[in-house]
Order: sequence, then C-alpha cells, then structure tokens
Amino acid sequence: MGGFSSHILDAREKTVDKKIENEYNIGICVIKTEVQKIMEKKTTLTVDGLKKLEDELEYLKTKKRKEVSEKIKVALGFGDLSENSEYDEAKNEQAQVEIRISELETMLKNVIVIDADDIDRTKVGIGTRVQILDVEFDEKEWYTIVGSTEADPTNDDEKTISNECPLFLAIKGKGVGEQAQIDTPDGPAVYQILAIE
Repeated sequence: MGGFSSHILDAREKTVDKKIENEYNIGICVIKTEVQKIMEKKTTLTVDGLKKLEDELEYLKTKKRKEVSEKIKVALGFGDLSENSEYDEAKNEQAQVEIRISELETMLKNVIVIDADDIDRTKVGIGTRVQILDVEFDEKEWYTIVGSTEADPTNDDEKTISNECPLFLAIKGKGVGEQAQIDTPDGPAVYQILAIE
C-alpha cells in the first residue's frame, strides 16, 4: 500500500513540476515577446540626444562596470555569501548596469537621428523649439520637441516635449498661428502656436 501511495505522490509531484515548468516557459515567451517589441521599436533622437546615449553607454561599459566589479570583489572578501548583503547589493547593481547597457545598445541599433539641418522650421516637429500659448490661461511657454528617450519634464531650464506626448501629437505639423485642442479630464484644452525656431 505504501508503494502505491508513493507512486501517486510521485506522479502528483511530476504533474506539479511540469505545470510549474509550463508556466515558467509561458512567462519566458511573454518576456521575450516584450523584449522583441522593444528591440524593434525605432528610437528617434536629436544629435545631442544620440551623443548623450553614446556617452552613457561608454561610461557604463568602462567605468561603471569596473566600479561594480570592485564592489563584488570587496563583498566576496566578507565571507559567507548566504548572509552577505554587500554581495547581494553589488550583484543587483551589476544586473541593473547590464540591463541598461543592453537597453542602450538596442536603442542605438534602432536609432533615427534628426539632423538639425534637415528640420523644417515652418512646422512643429522633432528638433524644433516651439512657443505655445495656453489659450484658457493666457500662458506662454517655450518647449523643445525631442524623442521620448530625451524628454525630461523635470528640467525647468529647458522644457521638453516628447514626440509621443499628447501635446506634441496635437500640434505636430502645425505652423505659427494655428491652434490645437487636447481632450483632458477637465474638458478641452486649446493651444496656439506663437513661434517656431
């Protein structure tokens, strides 16, 4: 009887193991699909944006990798890895650095660079600097239109708008004097283009 029960338990364990393996494989497939979508996406950059990404990649591959490698070596010197938080932190940092390097390499393989000489300054587009009037509040603001990887909404010195944000999508291709409307939760917002550089 004990032998029969152990066979049933073994069969159940194998079924559970197989189910876990299948779910794991499905998860891997989903992750690979998402990574493939990211890899196939074209990244639009200005020349300055391209330089910044290339500089970041160079820094990560040369200096940051060495720094993290040294942290791992130091942490290994502390002994038992099972209770070594410094080692865990260093390995996590190493993983983050490698992920970012991979992201940057993928972006740079699929980049579209907007050359300043090729920009039509009569219409709103990537690489232009635009003065916009919020009609309702009578407020003017200058924005530089950049690719989504370059946009930094926290930078008050140079305000940027991503080529994927709703405001850009509304004003894209419009000229000086034209208006655009964006639907917001508080109702429509109307913007007028005052100048393009």
